[in-house]
This record gives sequence, structure tokens and C-alpha cells, in this order.
Amino acid sequence: MDPFADTLQRLRETFSSGRTRPAEFRATQLKGLGRFLQENKQLLQEALAQDLHKSTFESQVSEISISQSEINLALRNLRAWMKDEKVSKNLATQLDSAFIRKEPFGLVLIIAPWNYPVNLTLMPLVGALAAGNCVVLKPSEISKSTEKVLAEVLPRYLDQSCFAVVLGGPEETGQLLEHKFDHIFFTGSPRVGKIVMTAAAKHLTPVTLELGGKNPCYVDDNCDPQTVANRVAWFRYFNTGQTCVAPDYILCSPETQARLLPALQSAITRFYGDDPRASPDLGRIINHKHFQRLRGLLSCGRVAIGGQSDDSDRYIAPTVLVDVQETEPVMQEEIFGPILPILNVRGLDEAIDFINRREKPLALYAFSNNSQVGLDSGGGSRRGGGWGSWSLRSSHRSFGMVALLALSLSFLLGAARAPLHL
Repeated sequence: MDPFADTLQRLRETFSSGRTRPAEFRATQLKGLGRFLQENKQLLQEALAQDLHKSTFESQVSEISISQSEINLALRNLRAWMKDEKVSKNLATQLDSAFIRKEPFGLVLIIAPWNYPVNLTLMPLVGALAAGNCVVLKPSEISKSTEKVLAEVLPRYLDQSCFAVVLGGPEETGQLLEHKFDHIFFTGSPRVGKIVMTAAAKHLTPVTLELGGKNPCYVDDNCDPQTVANRVAWFRYFNTGQTCVAPDYILCSPETQARLLPALQSAITRFYGDDPRASPDLGRIINHKHFQRLRGLLSCGRVAIGGQSDDSDRYIAPTVLVDVQETEPVMQEEIFGPILPILNVRGLDEAIDFINRREKPLALYAFSNNSQVGLDSGGGSRRGGGWGSWSLRSSHRSFGMVALLALSLSFLLGAARAPLHL
């Protein structure tokens, strides 16, 4: 017996009725989503603490506030996004009315990840609801406490004739993907992304895949080491390194490495104290499977900073590795943990060559007092999110990615000029 057939049929009937199309209905759903965040802030923070040991500050900044900002943005711009867009006419269409009308896709499936289980679940949901779609939401089963809140509490704030939460692991997700959807949004690993895309291809369903990558960080010799260390350490160890756009490894000269190591130690101590394990600001690895994978990477190269771990607490200290070889396991896939390898290059050209030999990254960071370094690294390497010393995201800027990083830039507003979010 198909466990999802009745739910999907109900949602499709709602969409066919036109119920989700009026701006007033869309705005009501978005406001309901906002009330969910406001009225359940403490519940969400507790769930995030249980899943990832996130501090109240980290949960507020990276999960709740950012989701609320997205809702506010959609509410402010909803009617403008829905308007027809006039386009120029050619000789063959001079007597016609030429315009682009933004139409909702229909039934949208959102498969969410565990590392930011509120933010990366609600962000695509905001776009889908604003666009007038019906939505099936599949939260990650790995972040169990947050999954429970999303499944039990969130539906109370939305019209359940056009919204449903489904639960399960890989087997249930596979069954879900056998059905035809009008758009699929998936955030996760390239391995699972290929499975999602293969399933979508059987129905010619458009997809938005937000996948991971090993994001390089080039540090020029003329940088102030403490400034670089403060910025890199803060972002690398935020959410215990379980962030898809965090710097994954550093490329610099041996001389810069010698100056950078004590600066990184100073930054780690400043952020997390002499005993990071006791810090309320350092999270934990999501589960024992990922913990064991990361602990295995500690044997790569040589530990210069950190390296401590505790299986019972899923704790891995903020770690810096040196003397790492390109062929070692830590350089073969996205680390997704609080481990930062440093590899040596003789200069920018060698760094660009190193980056271009590998899969395309999701982001590229360059630190230099020479603006030409940024231009060279941006133009010489095939990159996703671009280069910059400190750039996370912008709700007003399209996020263009290539190859493994994203396969659809249309997002969930059809032909609308909707930003694709990270």
C-alpha cells in the first residue's frame, strides 16, 4: 500500500481548485509561518540544542532570525513578484500583448538537511508558499528533535489542504520520489543529490539541488594573520564546521602558515576558551556515524591545533592540520566538521591550479591586501559562490552555481526573478 498517495492526491486537488493562487491566501500562509517561529522560539531552540548542541545565540542568528527575515522579504515583495512582466516585442509580435506571467509550479517537494534543520527547511518553504504552490515537506530524520517540532507543530500554522509533512528515512524518501512532483528542492550531499535527480528525471521534474563542496580559502602573504585567523576560525567552527559554505581548507605559503598557526590558536581560545569542550558556544557532531568519519580524518597530516575527541559526547575540538597531502582522505570530500587542513602553495597561480584540478567548490575565499588577487582568483578558477574575504549570502542576489552545485536557477517562482538561496 502506498503511504503517500492519499496525501498527494489531496494536495493536487487543492492546487487544481485555485485555492493557493490569490495573494491574500499566500500572505496568510507566510504570516502563519512567522507566527510559528515567534510562538515556538524556545521549543525550536531546545530542539536545536538537543540535535546539535547549538547555543541560544547560534540558533537565533543562523536559524530563526534568518528564516523570519525571509518571510518578511516575501511579504514585502509578494505582489510585485506576482505582477506580469512586460517584455519587448519583435516584428512578428507587434500586434500582440507580450508579457511574462509567473505561474506556480504546482506540487513541490522539499527534502531538507540536518545541519541547519530550521533555516534550510523554512527558506525554500517560504519561496514555495509565496509562489502559490502546494508543498510536501520532508524534514531530516537525522535531526530528530527538530524533525518532531516541524512535524507536530508547524502544520497547525498552515492550511493543511495545501501543506503536509512526511516523515521517514532513506527507504521512505525513495518511495516518495517515485511519485511525480512539479518541482523538487533538495539540500544535502552530492551522493544523495544524484539519487534525487535520477528519480526526478523519470518524470521530467525540474530540480533545485543545493549541494556541498570543498571550499578553498587562499591567504596571500601580505595579510594580517590575526584578521584572517579571526574570520576563518569563526566561520569554520561555527555550527561545529557543519556548514556547506564554510572554508574547507587553506592554501598559503609556508611562511604565511607559520604566522597563521599562532593566530588561529589565539582566535580559537578567544572564541571558545582554554577548554573548548566546556564552551557553550561550540556545538557537537550530529551523530556517531559522522563523528567516527571525522575522527578518522584526524590521522591525516599532523595535528597542529586541537585534535581531541570524545565519542560519548560526539565532541571534536576545533582542529588545524598541517603537512597534509593532496591525496589524503581529508582532501577527498567535504569535511563537514571542525577540522581545517592547511596546504602549502608557492603563490596565487599554484593555488588556482590546485583548485581547478578538483571538483567545483560552492564558495571560494581569498584574503589579500591586493585587490588584483581577488580578480585573478575569481576569474581564473571555476567557482560557485564567488570569491570574497567575508560573504555569506544575500536575499536580494541570485546565487548562480554550476555542475554539482545546482541544476536549476528558477527556484520556486517559475519564471519570476526569485533569488535562489543558500
